[in-house]
Amino acid sequence: MGRGYIVEECVEKYLTNLSAAAGSCETGLFIGQCSAQRDFVVLAVRTPHRETEGAAESQRTLSSLDNIDVEWVAEHARQVSRMLPGGLSVLGLFLIAPPEVSKEAQNTLKKLVFSVDKSISKSKLWDLSEDDVTERITLHICSKTRKAVCKTFDVKDPKCSAKPADWRYQSGISSSWPLITCSVQLDLQIPVTSENVDESIKDGLRMWAKQIEAALCLINGKAVTDDSELLLGPKKSTKASQQQTVQAQLLILTEDADAGQMSSAVVQECSGSVCVRGAVHCRAYIHTNKPKTRHAAQAIKRDVVNTVFSRVEMLLEDLLMSEAADLACGQQDLPRRVFAPLSGSGLSVCDYIFPDESTADVAERFKEMLGCDLSEGDVDTSMEAQTCFSVLGVEDGCDEEATQVPTQSSAETVPKKNAAIQYAGMAVAAAVALLATATSLLYLTE
Repeated sequence: MGRGYIVEECVEKYLTNLSAAAGSCETGLFIGQCSAQRDFVVLAVRTPHRETEGAAESQRTLSSLDNIDVEWVAEHARQVSRMLPGGLSVLGLFLIAPPEVSKEAQNTLKKLVFSVDKSISKSKLWDLSEDDVTERITLHICSKTRKAVCKTFDVKDPKCSAKPADWRYQSGISSSWPLITCSVQLDLQIPVTSENVDESIKDGLRMWAKQIEAALCLINGKAVTDDSELLLGPKKSTKASQQQTVQAQLLILTEDADAGQMSSAVVQECSGSVCVRGAVHCRAYIHTNKPKTRHAAQAIKRDVVNTVFSRVEMLLEDLLMSEAADLACGQQDLPRRVFAPLSGSGLSVCDYIFPDESTADVAERFKEMLGCDLSEGDVDTSMEAQTCFSVLGVEDGCDEEATQVPTQSSAETVPKKNAAIQYAGMAVAAAVALLATATSLLYLTE
């Protein structure tokens, strides 16, 4: 028997109600959490149809396996992954296809799984650990018979073959998952060079991400140990129990402090520097299947790195789409992190709101990207104070070449408010590891 999957009953209902037009295919993502023994699937969401100029609705829906836009599916997965708090991730994909293409379906799913993993991995500044699961789930559903075939692929082995998996539905699997919260203060200064600003910032923030990974984590004021359990007390009747909130704190360790050695200064030639200052609100969820404190620590640390990255990535995409090629043209506000409840579970998802956006815009993105039908009142904007602001700008005198943002190479331009998925060109991919915070100051100085 292959890997086991415990799936929320709402996913079964969603897949049952989801149908594909005759002769066409539908794809979508599975969202949940991995554990050593089994994985938990809490949400399924269909890939939105890609709007193309001059394309009629009938032309978009009538498609075969060869017509599936692999890049679009991967882009949707990348956008969805930034809307997930710590502990949640894209676990795999589903494909609804007509019976005449059933033999080729597994090859298509394998291609999609590897493309999605590659797209999401570009946004990660943390390394996989020994506890991380690299198998991804695929579910092929026949549009006529509704028969489902469940397989997994190991995304770290390009030559892998499909393995069978156990797919079981259950109700309320995430209703009592503990919530880990943390607030992190940042004060970073990263040197950059005019030859390669993006890589300079990427390298500097990768070093910061390693500091976060190595930080001492306190859970409810106690230091994390490898074998200590996160949940204390009786473990029975977990479905009926209330969700626990756990406070985490990260303490950055001074380099070579334990070794008693003195750190040496490094002189580095640069054209300027990027300063990142402020605070971010982070949260993560952990399953109730005998979780360890080290699992909670890992989840919250990764959320710190992910949320910091997502904000600058979104800002750069917005600058590219608005053709703002020069950072010195003025200050740019970074988005704040907001949250919304995931119906039928004890979980929440997140998004980022720009100053010129409303909660209605965010609610619409939740609907298009995650299939969540939310009202404006469901969007919680209180976790990061609006009085704390973020700017991106350049002081006078900086090397002009070092402050340029590449122009968008994609022929398709999608305004931020007119589409949930902002399909970025190659220029954004080059800047994929840039980081910032919603309540920080980010600027270039010489």
